[in-house]
Amino acid sequence: MADKETGGVPDAGSSPYDNQQDERTLEMRRPRSSYLDPEDVPGTGGNLSGNDTYAPPTEQIYRPDPVYGSEPAGAVLAGEQPPVKVRRGTLDLGLFVLRAVVGATLLVHGLQKLTGLWNGPGLDGFEATLRDAGYQQPAALAIAGAVGEIAAGGLLVLGLLTPIAAAVIVAIMVNAVLFKHELEPGLQYFATESSGFEYEVLLVACAVALTLTGPGRIAIDGRRRWATRPFLGSLAVLLLGVAAGVCLWIFGR
Repeated sequence: MADKETGGVPDAGSSPYDNQQDERTLEMRRPRSSYLDPEDVPGTGGNLSGNDTYAPPTEQIYRPDPVYGSEPAGAVLAGEQPPVKVRRGTLDLGLFVLRAVVGATLLVHGLQKLTGLWNGPGLDGFEATLRDAGYQQPAALAIAGAVGEIAAGGLLVLGLLTPIAAAVIVAIMVNAVLFKHELEPGLQYFATESSGFEYEVLLVACAVALTLTGPGRIAIDGRRRWATRPFLGSLAVLLLGVAAGVCLWIFGR
């Protein structure tokens, strides 16, 4: 092997194979610009100098725009456009009309039962009806039923806590349907019949529909996410209202 102190002259103990090994080692350490043929490198036109380094082509990946409602509110990543608001047309106006009519109807019926306005039975008459139906605590239930209708109707008109208002409506109307069915057994749906319950079924359907669609943006809770895109929470409250109505009929009599 070559000795640095002797100016590169091999020493006596070296062999000729050592020189060949050094040359091969030096050759492998030489920088190479590319292992590709210049003709294969795009953008060079076949002219690739020794100092040129080949950079593989880059590809820009585009992420599709997020769908409105799929990302949490305010969650816009860097470089992305904010979600486009979906035009709702007259949907909010229609929901407001439905809420106002159903809520006002319940409000009026509750005042009839509580105060006797508009030829209503009043609190005493409503209590007597519940006693005849077999309820154990007719006085307390009369107050709770009348106040419940007034509160649910007012909340529905305002668009405030709509799922809770709908649950109260469902619980009250389930008892009303079962009460009318007990007065005269058999399926009598139309209101013209003595025990027809189409009015109660219509109110329950409206309450369920408002829970599943939300009160819309023309409401006090219009800015809340569940007001326009309700899901599991609103559905759970509605099911609790159904369960409360059935349990009141079974265990309250």
